[in-house]
Amino acid sequence: MISNQILQNTIDGLKGITRIDLCIIDVEGKVLATTFSEADNFTEPAITFIDSPADSQVVQGYQFFKVFEEQQLEYVLVASGGSDDVYMVGKIATFQIQNLIVAYKERFDKDNFVKNLLLDNLLLVDIYNRAKKLHIDTEVRRVVFILETHREKDGNTLEKVRSLFGGKTKDFITAVDEKNIIVVKELNHDDGYDEMNKIAEMILGALVNEKKGDVHIAYGTIVNEIKEVSRSYKEARMALDVGKIFFEERDIIAYSTLGIGRLIYQLPIPLCRMFIKEIFDGKSPDDFDEETLTTINKFFENSLNVSETSRQLYIHRNTLVYRLDKLQKSTGLDLRVFEDAITFKIALMVVKYMKYMESQDF
Repeated sequence: MISNQILQNTIDGLKGITRIDLCIIDVEGKVLATTFSEADNFTEPAITFIDSPADSQVVQGYQFFKVFEEQQLEYVLVASGGSDDVYMVGKIATFQIQNLIVAYKERFDKDNFVKNLLLDNLLLVDIYNRAKKLHIDTEVRRVVFILETHREKDGNTLEKVRSLFGGKTKDFITAVDEKNIIVVKELNHDDGYDEMNKIAEMILGALVNEKKGDVHIAYGTIVNEIKEVSRSYKEARMALDVGKIFFEERDIIAYSTLGIGRLIYQLPIPLCRMFIKEIFDGKSPDDFDEETLTTINKFFENSLNVSETSRQLYIHRNTLVYRLDKLQKSTGLDLRVFEDAITFKIALMVVKYMKYMESQDF
């Protein structure tokens, strides 16, 4: 349950304070962490010691201790020497490791609960019963962040994200698959979405070794009860997917900012194909040449303002009008008319969505 690295850090720290070498061996005789090179010599004595009724004893001048977790033997601790000081340090180390086992077991239990909560694997009554048993508040404001990397996550990234929140037990940092880290953040009563974006920027900024565009963060809406946490997670998941389609330039995306993209993302592909066929008679609105598409996008960016669009494109106003007239003849849609502009904009987004879904082998 406890990583070998944590065990190693623990005995390294104890040796730094006491100057006494320590070694941790599992119940199968495998050395998990050690501060001295001859640790492999103690695997057989450790197995013999495991079978003995004693909780501690001196073997070949070394102190051996059993480390239990709820009466179940977890490790054998070896301390160099047979003096009283070594015995005391060994007992302290044993106590420290037992506390680590308890702490990590509690984290594991909470982690397992949060995973099942996010994935909707719990009945409503189970949510509240287990939350009470694990001392988790059920009626506080929370929001779910998803951190996605384009490579398989490792323990270092997960621990780095955990360290950002100072080990607070009220925040939960976990993972439900190999490329996503989940943060369930508890909020103050006055925290709003500005604070959510700052938190996302803090997480993104902390991953300084990642390439830009290699990490994306999405978050859902703020919820008030623990039973609603799974909804915030689903919203964050949708924000992550919709962001890849319509907001590629953003590293941080909030569910509340998805706009019409959120609706398009939930449309079935056959309905999308039917829409494009009916509006454009079998053609695709993104089949136009680059000049026309640039004109269309700039026209939308400037809220259908002909003068501002022509200025930014460095073309005469009449040239822009000519291009819009030409587009109207080929599609039947006049982008200077709001209703036609909306239809065309939605069609562009629908085509983008269809291409993305096809690329994902849906």
